[in-house]
Amino acid sequence: MDHPDTAPTVGAVIERLKRQFTEHGVASPAEDARILTGGLLGLDLTALIVHADRPVSDDDEARISAAANRRCCGEPVHRILGARGFFGLDIRLSEATLEPRPDTETLVETALPLAREAVARTGGCSILDLGTGSGAIGLALLTGVGAATGVATDISAVALRTARLNAGRLGLADRFETVESDWFAAVSGTFDLIVSNPPYIPSGEIAGLEPEVRNFDPRWALDGGADGLDAYRAIARGAAGHLRSGGQLVLETGFDQHAAVIRLFDDCGFACRARVRDLGGRDRVLVLAPADEG
Repeated sequence: MDHPDTAPTVGAVIERLKRQFTEHGVASPAEDARILTGGLLGLDLTALIVHADRPVSDDDEARISAAANRRCCGEPVHRILGARGFFGLDIRLSEATLEPRPDTETLVETALPLAREAVARTGGCSILDLGTGSGAIGLALLTGVGAATGVATDISAVALRTARLNAGRLGLADRFETVESDWFAAVSGTFDLIVSNPPYIPSGEIAGLEPEVRNFDPRWALDGGADGLDAYRAIARGAAGHLRSGGQLVLETGFDQHAAVIRLFDDCGFACRARVRDLGGRDRVLVLAPADEG
């Protein structure tokens, strides 16, 4: 039974979590305390301030305490909450999906005008999202371009279920199809735009990643092979057969991989149309198209 006169307030719970996280060496204790508490109570950051004096029920306090213990053991906040905001969308996560990062929003920002150009040119835009995971990239593009349709692939059936769940929740299921496929293996048809954030971490560097990434993101979504470029080789080999006339690819890369990826695609008859940096000023996204169309 709750006792409002003695129950902790929202503000007090946040302060307690902040101290707990600091003691356990969590990198951003104040931010994580706010995000975790707000996520579990259904309060955004503004509401946390406005309702700082609101009592927290026994049940809610128990849920928050259990979640805080998971955070102290290294589990990322958004994994605990089961969702993360991406490009203004609430994207649900599962154990088979990469947690979408803000840097990947650069890919969406780069691809959106290209998708709109395709609509202006042909009346529609067919998008192929390779290695979709949660569906975040493809769904963000469909949200931004109402005339677009999307096909999303992944090697994981669980990831594809998560992507379909997100599509349904966002009202995009009628424009979003999933295909279980190892890159292009089970893909048919051609597309105006191919997008991907493929695995690009060299295998030997996985062990040195932050524990929150190494221990909780699926390895197949991180591991790009010995030099980190295996996925780009597969995409470069298959892309030409799946691009419509005027079609383009938009790919995320590691910060030091632009030159190597451009060479791979050059060998397969593609030219680089743009190199885009993220908000941190690091190389992040490439736009590529068949060289004979430029």
